[in-house]
Amino acid sequence: MEIMRIVPKTHEPIQKSPNKAILVTGGGGYVGAVLVPELLADGYQVKVLDLFIYGQHVLDSVKNDPKLTLIKADIRNQSILKDALANCDIVIHLACISNDPSFDLNPELGRSINLESFRPLVEISKQSGVNRFIYASSSSVYGVKEEPDVHEEMVLEPLTDYSKFKAKCEDILSEYQAEDFTTVTLRPATVCGFSPRQRLDVIVNIFANLAYNKGEISVFGGDQLRPNIHIADMVEAYKALLVAPKSKIMGQVFNVGCENHSVMELAKITQKVVGRHIKLVVTPTSDNRSYHISSDKIKKELGFQLSYSIEDAIKGLVFAFKEGLLTDPLDNEFYFNIRRMQNIALS
Repeated sequence: MEIMRIVPKTHEPIQKSPNKAILVTGGGGYVGAVLVPELLADGYQVKVLDLFIYGQHVLDSVKNDPKLTLIKADIRNQSILKDALANCDIVIHLACISNDPSFDLNPELGRSINLESFRPLVEISKQSGVNRFIYASSSSVYGVKEEPDVHEEMVLEPLTDYSKFKAKCEDILSEYQAEDFTTVTLRPATVCGFSPRQRLDVIVNIFANLAYNKGEISVFGGDQLRPNIHIADMVEAYKALLVAPKSKIMGQVFNVGCENHSVMELAKITQKVVGRHIKLVVTPTSDNRSYHISSDKIKKELGFQLSYSIEDAIKGLVFAFKEGLLTDPLDNEFYFNIRRMQNIALS
């Protein structure tokens, strides 16, 4: 399985830290399944805390690595958190109910996991001697802006409970910033591309799946802007925060995303990669929300630059489809968060 053709190998680490131990919450998720092998390759000791509702096989490529510890547990279980955080230097907090439709399926569950579990996690992390806490927020916290470059100093105007809770967690985390506890938040664009824990319910991946496996792409509206980021760049952003000097990141927030393409532009890029024969079926929509972010700060402050394009992400997915790496991609519940959550009735 030529995974590296699908998820390009990210850059060599700026420095290796074999004596550092990291807890990755949600490490069995879409981003985590690519991030965790990278961290192990860089020499870190890695603990993954996850419910693994999409299966533990997503980390099969590294399951025998002696530096890896898998903890199948709920982020809300504080007793398990205390055990998991013992001797950890760093936390990368990815675990959450992802995106608005999945959140809306069970709002109370979303509140419990995305918000109410957050302060205890931060407090226990600090009490356990963790010295760096990296939080995965979302660029959706900005809401709809008219400005062409939405930057980190702008007022947050989240529109949904999912994004409101992300913003609230950012505020909570800022309370704990201290000389011995460095906190930093990433506000990513929508991640795209191939992962061993594949998602086919985010826009670029949706378009690639429809184009390759159905022969047509449904476009609702088309003028809305949607920032995206290749999953390999997303992983690299987390790695950059691991080795960045404390003085440059403590208490900071960084956007990270690729080009702010319109929905129609994303559809046409997909059409170009998959084949000009792919039909674009355009339907009017009342949802004209646009999201567009500037990633100038992370480039200026940390020297972080994106290496992969939307086209690269689509090519990787096409390769995965051709090679049969994704089973029944139009209907398999494991690739669609809301379908999976409906079937397992998580509470």
